[in-house]
Order: sequence, then C-alpha cells, then structure tokens
Amino acid sequence: MQTDHLSDLILGIDHVALAVTDIDSAVPVYSALGFSLLDRSAVHGEHSGMLYATLKSRDATLVLVQGTSPASQVSRFIEQFGAGMHHVAFAVSDLDEALRRSREAGIETDTPVVSDTGIRQTFLHRDERTGVRIELIERHSAPFSERNVAQLFRSLEAKGLY
Repeated sequence: MQTDHLSDLILGIDHVALAVTDIDSAVPVYSALGFSLLDRSAVHGEHSGMLYATLKSRDATLVLVQGTSPASQVSRFIEQFGAGMHHVAFAVSDLDEALRRSREAGIETDTPVVSDTGIRQTFLHRDERTGVRIELIERHSAPFSERNVAQLFRSLEAKGLY
C-alpha cells in the first residue's frame, strides 16, 4: 500500500521553537533582527516548567523557551542537545488526516491532540537521529494558547520525554 505524504496538507511553517538558556538575553537579539515581541508567558510544573516568548517578523514566528529549573524538559533538552532548535511546527490544513498519514508512515505521536478555541496541535515522536521534534498544528486564526502549551508539555512530562 502506498503511503500518502503530508506534503499536500502542509501549509507552511507555523513556528520554530528555540531552546535558550537565558530568555531575557535572547529576546533583544531577535528584536535587533526585526522581530517584535508578541507575548511572554510561563508554564508551571516540576518538569514542564518553562518561560516562553513569542516573536514575529512578517511571516516568521519564533518561540523562545527557557527551562525554569534543571529538572525541566527544556533544561534537560539543552543539556543533551545544546541550545538551539527545540522543535519545528508545521501548519496543516487537516490535523486528523495528517496524523493518519503520519501513522501510516510509521511516525507516532508523543502527545495527544490538544485543543482550544481555533487551535489543535500535537507533538510527533522526536527523531532519534537528529534530535528534532515535529509539531503538527491546525489553526483557524487563533493565537497560541497557554492551555495548549501547558497540556502539550505536561503530556511529555507524564512520559518522561523532553
């Protein structure tokens, strides 16, 4: 059976998340490059605790993430892979179909689909060869949802993943 690829469902890159050691130092670097700070927020949890800042320049969106303790997922990620790209989020037109095709291609998810008004998203299993995690996100003119971010990272925390 031939696998249907995701290519006709991917609308583009929704955002790139960068793991940083000091968010207060990182924001001005990207601001100097022309990115505007949209918002800052925090997720609380023993392992899911993090600060994040969303920055935008035209069609490019960056999300800077910093762990709030050595035990946090982001801190553990930086310890293993170094500061840099934490994940890339692909905007998809149909999340359910994208997940069906991913599973058919042997790619599993690490989180359930989490939803809030106008937004649905999930993390795929981190690629062991590159360390890159892919997020699939279906948006309908909705901003980031603190509730969704917290649910995604708590789902990873429950599995001991980062």
